[in-house]
Amino acid sequence: MEYIAFDSHKRYTLASVEKLSGGQLCEMRVAHTPGSIQEFLSRWTAGCPVAVETVGNWYWIVDEIEKAGMLPRLVHARKAKLMMAMVNKTDKLDARGLNRLQRCGTLPTVWIASGELRDQRELPRTRMAFSRTRTRLKNRIHATLAKYALSVEQVSDLFGKKGRELLQQVLAQLPPHTRFATEQLLAQLDTVEQQIQLNPGSARSLPLPLN
Repeated sequence: MEYIAFDSHKRYTLASVEKLSGGQLCEMRVAHTPGSIQEFLSRWTAGCPVAVETVGNWYWIVDEIEKAGMLPRLVHARKAKLMMAMVNKTDKLDARGLNRLQRCGTLPTVWIASGELRDQRELPRTRMAFSRTRTRLKNRIHATLAKYALSVEQVSDLFGKKGRELLQQVLAQLPPHTRFATEQLLAQLDTVEQQIQLNPGSARSLPLPLN
């Protein structure tokens, strides 16, 4: 049995392997290609714990760890760095620090959701991203009108059905280039609104696939 730790980046992972009692067995950079992580781990004892931080690409790395028959341990990156308390920061030092925490039994880990649940989470995340875009577009349109002391006081929601009708009248009062730019923002807003309506935000709302 060994302790294995990954310091992962966008294109490669620095892997550090240590004995249970301490002492380096292997340190090497593993390029991020399909199967590369699994191939590297196949050299070591099945069931070894493998520490990997919550970097942006941890999904596929955890999948490869599991395929190799190892135990993935997803690390809370901020807490781990505080616990390692290292002034200097390099890939090797980070990976060795994670193994040191594993050996001491103090590695701060977080729950690893199943692959199916990770997939389902993309629905609400995408909906949230569209919602933030919608808010930015609306704020920009409001700001554009404010530059020219224009407003629509008759409605509480400028982007509701009645508000949009009144907004079209107000747009005519804008300078030509500003009016064109605002119309572009409104067209983009309509597209985002459609995407929000299409995105169910939940796997339960997805249509069942046809056989």
